[in-house]
Amino acid sequence: MAITGGCLCKAVRYSCTSEPTVTRACWCRLCQYIGAGSNTVNVFFKSADFSISGELTDYVCVADSGTVMHRRFCPKCGTAVTGQGETRPHMISVRAGTLDNPELAKPAMTIWTKQAPRWACIDPDLPQFDAQQPT
Repeated sequence: MAITGGCLCKAVRYSCTSEPTVTRACWCRLCQYIGAGSNTVNVFFKSADFSISGELTDYVCVADSGTVMHRRFCPKCGTAVTGQGETRPHMISVRAGTLDNPELAKPAMTIWTKQAPRWACIDPDLPQFDAQQPT
């Protein structure tokens, strides 16, 4: 069964034929910008099993980990859809809110907690890491 999702305006759709490899809540400063001040929840898939239709705009930046990141979003509605690091081209992440079934996106860990604001709500039942963890 394929896992599907897309952007708010439905101009971008994606599908993946494999299960997520990991789901992480991230509090890095870049994710705080993307998440409008909160964290993001990122669901990782094998790139080879992932397909996407529709136009995405690519914003290239360097993450706090030092990885060059491609953060892609819908140019029509602005929804952040995917992220992909140049050091891990075999993996692609989607923002959990873009999944058709967000129940699939339960985080397994929280990363970059050292950059979270003091008021951040971090699940105490999840493993927590000060910085980046391998995907």
